[in-house]
Amino acid sequence: MSLTRRTAEAETAKTAEEEAAEADEAWRAGVGRAVVLLLLVAFGALIPLFGPRVALDGTGEAAAPGAGGIALLRAVLLAALCVPAGELFVAWLARRVPGAPREAPRGWAPWAAGAGFVAALGLASVVATGNLVPDSPADLDVGGLYETRDGKLALLEVNAFAAAGLLALSRRPATQALPLAAIVVAEALRVHPTTEYSPLVGTGLTLVHLTCAALWAGGLLHVLRVLRTRAWRTAEGAGARAGAALLGLYARVAAVLLAAITATGVWSTLRRMPPGTVLDQLTETAYGRVLLAKVLLVAAVAALALRARLQLRRATEQTEQTEQTEPTEPTEPLDACAPARAEVAVLGVVVTVSALLTALPVPIRW
Repeated sequence: MSLTRRTAEAETAKTAEEEAAEADEAWRAGVGRAVVLLLLVAFGALIPLFGPRVALDGTGEAAAPGAGGIALLRAVLLAALCVPAGELFVAWLARRVPGAPREAPRGWAPWAAGAGFVAALGLASVVATGNLVPDSPADLDVGGLYETRDGKLALLEVNAFAAAGLLALSRRPATQALPLAAIVVAEALRVHPTTEYSPLVGTGLTLVHLTCAALWAGGLLHVLRVLRTRAWRTAEGAGARAGAALLGLYARVAAVLLAAITATGVWSTLRRMPPGTVLDQLTETAYGRVLLAKVLLVAAVAALALRARLQLRRATEQTEQTEQTEPTEPTEPLDACAPARAEVAVLGVVVTVSALLTALPVPIRW
């Protein structure tokens, strides 16, 4: 009896030690991920802050006052749009995966809405001073925001982020899709003023481009977060199969999103840079240089996405063979997450470069 008791106590102590070791390992991994995330955020902030100076060097163009700060605010605003849009998108995809676990990570949408609200307020303050960086609160003409088109759009974005944050905390977080759509429409209208040639065409292109980009970037980020939850990352059983199915479903939709982003991006470029001047403006104007950098980054993202897709297909085929032959070491179909994490990092850089584009002078139609 005592021997049995001592054996049970030894097994209990061993289990406790294993749990403590796993908790310590998880804590270290969490700290490591936090450090990497902070480094990536710091690196991403450098792009909009110093990007205008680098892009304008030698072009003879002049940047607007405070272009670096405005680009940084726009980067925060775009990232704050991608996060909740991706969460809603992936939640919709997960409901279409047979046998998918109901477990989901805690949403970042309220925090993203708060960051977007602050960024939108900062951009509205710039509009309130006549598109100049305010030196003091006395320079702000808040009432004047209601009298101009840009002011009304800036106020719409501020109110939309506030509404999205409140709805994200409600019992029906899916309703935040409405204010998020309002933000996309406001951004599309802001980029294309009424004095532009065929502004409605440009607005429609930006609307599709920004919507697809937000779903692509935000969706991949949330897919990886979902697959890290305990139920989804189970090495065996329905959890692994559902995880592979979710990643595969996202990959198929992402291919369509990438096609739409490419088509609308090329069309928008040709509207601002006629075909005969594209090559020259890509190297001789600040807008063209940053656009070229964005194209190269998107190509890198597409290559990483293709690699993840091929790796997922191979892992899925190996899993099917594993279930038939029952070898001793089962394969993990979610190994495709490795290139997908790199894809998320590069997509973050794409978002900051896209924000930098909005702070640079639009190229002249030669």
